[in-house]
Amino acid sequence: MNPSLEAFSQRLGHSFRQRELLVLALTHRSYGADHNERLEFLGDAVLNLAVSDLLFDQYDDSPEGDLTRIRAHLVRQDMLHRIALSLGIPAMLRLSEGEARGGGAQRPSILADAMEAIIGAVYRDAGFDAAQALVRRLFSPLISETATQAWAKDAKTQLQEWLQARRHSVPEYRIETTRGRAHDQTFVVVCAVASHGVEARGEGRSRRAAGQEAARIALERLSAEHE
Repeated sequence: MNPSLEAFSQRLGHSFRQRELLVLALTHRSYGADHNERLEFLGDAVLNLAVSDLLFDQYDDSPEGDLTRIRAHLVRQDMLHRIALSLGIPAMLRLSEGEARGGGAQRPSILADAMEAIIGAVYRDAGFDAAQALVRRLFSPLISETATQAWAKDAKTQLQEWLQARRHSVPEYRIETTRGRAHDQTFVVVCAVASHGVEARGEGRSRRAAGQEAARIALERLSAEHE
């Protein structure tokens, strides 16, 4: 394994027996026919199970609905993007020249997909226990009791309640664009809060996920302005 891959493996805390899996996980589809989308598919499932198990252990008194909302917050694109940045994934990605020139190494959707692919690669390399250990190392520091209380309601509900408490009109949502193939689409949804002149954009694999992300960003902006 070359020095950069070895250093990256050390940051992950996993030494790959099958080096090619790590290389594949870091390969965007623009680079060539062999890319990380299948590993991403697998990693998404492993991530959801591992995070579910983590939350089941950590919050043994929480009902299923709260656990579902907390998990949705943890596995969303923005969180995966942040973890990918902390691990230095942008410098490790294999992209086409055009994608690299276009800033692909910093694109949240590409980094989030690569993070899922890496989890899938660890699973294929050493099984679920190794992948679960990786997920716990990466996600456990992100969980706190204070944050959990904030996640108990989804972002759209929090935003609506924030506005209604101040007697402002509810936000409006619209789909701005849809990218990708039919079976692998990314939606961009705009959340417009007319009373404050705020428009926030969120991306997601579904209209609902994109709308929730847009609402979260809008609420953050409004809260910052209010402070």
